[in-house]
Amino acid sequence: MSGNLALAISFLFIIGVGIFVYKYSPRKLKQAGFVKGWKTAQQYCKDKATWPNALEEADKLLRSALKKRKFKGKSMGEKMVSAQRLFTDNDSLWYAHNLYKKVIAPDSKKRLKESEVKDALVGFRQALRDLGALPKDGKNKA
Repeated sequence: MSGNLALAISFLFIIGVGIFVYKYSPRKLKQAGFVKGWKTAQQYCKDKATWPNALEEADKLLRSALKKRKFKGKSMGEKMVSAQRLFTDNDSLWYAHNLYKKVIAPDSKKRLKESEVKDALVGFRQALRDLGALPKDGKNKA
C-alpha cells in the first residue's frame, strides 16, 4: 500500500513540475502578427506627420514580444533590463525607446528628424529579431 502511495505522490510531483515548467518557460513567438505589425510601422514612415505613429507601433510590438516571452518587470524599462542579455544592440534599443517616450510626452514639442526615426526603427527591429518576433534573415521584409 505504501509503495502505491509513494508512486502516486511521485507521479503528482512530476506532473506538478511539468506544469510549472510549461507555464513559466518562454514561448516561441508567432511571427505572422509581428510581421504584420512591423509592416504597419513601416507604412507610417511614408509621411513625416505619421513618424510618431511608426515609433508607437514599434514600441507596442516590443512591449507585446516582451510580455509574451514573459520577461519580468512592471514597466517597459524593467522588462527591457530583464531581457537585455538577448539584445545584440542594447544601446540602439534604449535610444529607440527613449525617443518614443520623448515624442509621446503630453507636452512634447519634439520635432523628429528622418535619421532619428530610421535609427530608432533599426533598434526596434533588431530587438524584435533578437526576441524571435521577426525573422532574423530579413524574410517578409521585416
